[in-house]
Amino acid sequence: MNLAKSRVLISNDDGIAAPGMKVLIRAATALFREVWVVAPETEQSATSHSLTLRRPLRIRRVATRRYAVDGTPTDSVLLGVQEVMKAAPPDMVLSGINRGGNLGEDITYSGTVAAAMEGTLLGIPSVALSQFYRDRQTVPWKTGEVWTATVLKHLARIDWPTGVLMNVNFPDVAPEKVTGIEVVRQGRRKIGGELQPGKDPRGDAYFWVGASRDEEKFRPGSDLEAVERGAVAITPLTMDLTHTATLKKLKGAFT
Repeated sequence: MNLAKSRVLISNDDGIAAPGMKVLIRAATALFREVWVVAPETEQSATSHSLTLRRPLRIRRVATRRYAVDGTPTDSVLLGVQEVMKAAPPDMVLSGINRGGNLGEDITYSGTVAAAMEGTLLGIPSVALSQFYRDRQTVPWKTGEVWTATVLKHLARIDWPTGVLMNVNFPDVAPEKVTGIEVVRQGRRKIGGELQPGKDPRGDAYFWVGASRDEEKFRPGSDLEAVERGAVAITPLTMDLTHTATLKKLKGAFT
């Protein structure tokens, strides 16, 4: 793919005004012929690959080639491709840059990854990009901005299979401290391992899903381990959730 001659659609799950969106727009503007943005009006973190079916959706024009949707990241990409850009669909879909990593099992909850999933289902090469951080007050956005160009230029040189999307995570180090780009497997990290109970003003109990994680940080070859060492991690993800080995066993058991 020749990026300089291509049109890109950008979305996210942090909302149309998110800082990571601004970072990705700057990076994409230097690479692509046309940059279009169709993103949620408000933050939609952890909405996963949810599609709005029980109410109508509205599109608000923010500026030239910039649109906000009162729905999920999935809604935004669907409307971006099939309505906003229907005259000439995008050559690539980018989602992000998310504030926080999407590593391990984060991807099953992530609206950022879901936006790239929707692009993939629509037959468009799609990439999810996330910026890992340790301190919420000092997110190293410059790292994601600088390394996005290198990552996308490399990805543009290959043709990946239909039904596959790329999940990219930038480490929490300065751009010049990045150790390189590594292609790795999905690690293990379960979010929500801690429930924080409380009571509302009426005295009724509630529970807040905590951010604690059961992490497998240092398993060699995983996204978590690579990012912890200061590398940019790229993981190819497939939309086909079939477990092939078990499929074969089941066929044998039912014949």
